[in-house]
Amino acid sequence: MKITISGSLGNIGKLLTTKLIASGHEVIVITTNNDRVEAIEALGAKAAVGSVSDAAFLKNAFTNVDAVFAMTPPNLGGSNIVANTTEAGKALATAISEAGVKRVVMLSSIGADLPEGTGPIAGLYNIEKIYEGLDNVSLTFLRAGFFYTNLYNDVPMIKGAGIIGSNYPSTAKIPFVHPEDIANAVAEELQKTSSGKNIRYIVSDVRTPGDVAKVLGTAIDKPELPWIEFRDEQALGGMTQAGLPEEMAGLYLEMGSGIRSGKIQHDFLSNTIAVDGKIKLEDFAKEFAARF
Repeated sequence: MKITISGSLGNIGKLLTTKLIASGHEVIVITTNNDRVEAIEALGAKAAVGSVSDAAFLKNAFTNVDAVFAMTPPNLGGSNIVANTTEAGKALATAISEAGVKRVVMLSSIGADLPEGTGPIAGLYNIEKIYEGLDNVSLTFLRAGFFYTNLYNDVPMIKGAGIIGSNYPSTAKIPFVHPEDIANAVAEELQKTSSGKNIRYIVSDVRTPGDVAKVLGTAIDKPELPWIEFRDEQALGGMTQAGLPEEMAGLYLEMGSGIRSGKIQHDFLSNTIAVDGKIKLEDFAKEFAARF
């Protein structure tokens, strides 16, 4: 197959590119960075340099391909983030339609079934709705759990204050996922001959923040590491003081509130959907300790 993937050589893109090439497919990797071209070509893929918000560029990158992996960057600018994400989704949808792509896998998220109250996930809800309007396209919405790798953002807090936490309790049930499990699921879905619009959840483990503190703490020789539930104003202040733009901090705060209420993870947890990722929290903890 000839496959175009967005996401450059990030946590998912590099693993996915390597996997697809090893399976004998021709891969085009979209990147915004000319400096990534050499690394992409070293993997045996071709690079297409441009923006995922540029429909004309995307159409060219999608022409005569068998399948597309569509992924929007998690932070499109420091302001108007949800709107920018939605606009990138519109550009991707336009290019998919005009190029006549027949098979698309879109990286979405748990909580993308909800139109609001989910922070940055709201942009993925919007994109799912846009893609639902595409005709003659076999489409999978791959709704991923919360990335284990986002826990690296808590390293400064652990080192500086000896705690880990957010604005949701230690008892919340959270579906987590490892990028490698996402890459495996994307590769499977790209090579399927399915039809219509389908939703697949990809989750590696369902654990509580209390589990996260205990397992990561044990791995880094801090077995008493506590999970602290912050008040919303504390969480917001901590994020902005750490340098996060105010709008993005506000969106993360809203997402945390959605986890606290349980609505973001409700669709996954209430439908007894299989946990088909392989990499558990204890496995990730070894990676975390190595980088800590």
